Amino acid sequence: MIHEIATITIDPAQAAEFESAVGKAQPHFEAARGFISFTLQKSIENPGRYLLIVGWESVDAHMIDFRNSEGFQTWRTLVGKYFGSPPSVEHTQIVI
Repeated sequence: MIHEIATITIDPAQAAEFESAVGKAQPHFEAARGFISFTLQKSIENPGRYLLIVGWESVDAHMIDFRNSEGFQTWRTLVGKYFGSPPSVEHTQIVI
């Protein structure tokens, strides 16, 4: 399993609307091939910064299967308007 970690920056005044939009998008991740887990975390020190952490079976499950799906397009339609800048995305794996 790998984790997609997307750092997302928004206007803190839009936090409730953004969080609601992410909740509406979550089922599209869950329906994707290779999906394992989903969580959205909000920074305490920087209330406009979030970490979206999605567990996938592989990098390809995220970058090829999900990114080329209708679910990804729906995700971007729902939440893209809240992005202050393009999200920073990286993939990690547990080593210990």
